[in-house]
Amino acid sequence: MNSNPPPNGNGGPLGAGPVPVPQPAVAKLPRSPRAALEPVRVPPPSRRSRRARHPLVVFGNAVFMFLLMLVVGTGATLFIGKQRFEAPGPLAQDKVVNIPRGLGVKDIADVLTREGVIDQPWVFMGSVVILKSRGDIKFGEYQFVKNTSIADVVELMIENKVVQHAFTVAEGLTSEQIVARLLDNSSLSGQIKDIPREGTLLPETYRFTLGMPRDQIVQRMQASHKRVLQEVWEHRAPDLPYKTQEQLVTMASIVEKETGKPEERTRVAAVFINRLKTKMRLQSDPTIIYGLTGGKGALGRPILRSEIDQATPYNTYVIDGLPPGPIANPGRASLEAAANPARTKELYFVADGTGGHAFADSYAEHQKNVAKLRVLERGDTPEPAPPAAPPPPTKKR
Repeated sequence: MNSNPPPNGNGGPLGAGPVPVPQPAVAKLPRSPRAALEPVRVPPPSRRSRRARHPLVVFGNAVFMFLLMLVVGTGATLFIGKQRFEAPGPLAQDKVVNIPRGLGVKDIADVLTREGVIDQPWVFMGSVVILKSRGDIKFGEYQFVKNTSIADVVELMIENKVVQHAFTVAEGLTSEQIVARLLDNSSLSGQIKDIPREGTLLPETYRFTLGMPRDQIVQRMQASHKRVLQEVWEHRAPDLPYKTQEQLVTMASIVEKETGKPEERTRVAAVFINRLKTKMRLQSDPTIIYGLTGGKGALGRPILRSEIDQATPYNTYVIDGLPPGPIANPGRASLEAAANPARTKELYFVADGTGGHAFADSYAEHQKNVAKLRVLERGDTPEPAPPAAPPPPTKKR
């Protein structure tokens, strides 16, 4: 008995499954000439999905493209705008331009364009908007340098770097003279109701912007005077012959009018203080002039002999002690000289012919100085001076 399993129908072992039979290759038949002329049929393209054709998708794509174009356009605009913002401007030379109060950004751009400072007003207005500086642009008078850029223009106006004018008050002017100069200054505005009290305005240089009210300048001068006077008063010498700050100002005003040389102020102050201490009259010529003019200015001519003896409240040839008030507005140097005079015993001084003064302790020495002055005035040879007579107690010159 054969124990081998019988072959299956495919000749393989029993249970092994069908064995694939190789198929003969089918030969590709050549196309006929007519078939070769016919176009090759291409399968139709697949249709887009319904999701891709959904209205929301289409709208989203459109919005995306719009935003993309907007971003690109904005970037390009900002890039070009920045270049023009920082580019040199058309101004051919430095120029001062006044921006009146109350103008809007467009009006300011028109003024700047009309004055030739800028030639692209839209860049100026756009930069102000972008910088959120509408409320920061200040009115006033500005000096723009040659070829200044719009960036510099905006910065200048935001920081309010307006043109600063100067009003200089010379030492020794009266209050009425100072007010007259303020009224003549066309860069200021407004009126001054009252003439300030004599000796209450501090002479110095005051900065202001175009159109500042005149009374504000007066207030600043008064405030400066109070501040400086208080400082000087607190550091005064302990043995002065006046009791109030106004008396110190009165003395300082006389010193201011007597000499224009800084190095002489303390000596001139010492002469007058020594006279006050010895009960001698001050005999100061400027007090005669102030009594005659009432503070309106110089006399314009030499003092007459009759005017020396003419009684006025300010004539220190007639009255004893200090006059009733200042005869001018003294500067800080004269205030300090009146508060801290030189330590001398000098009682006299007279002009030396060179712009200064010759000082003397005694009347005899003073007479010699006067004789020297007369020689210089005549231009001749000096003669021996006769012995000096005893001085009268109230004579200075």
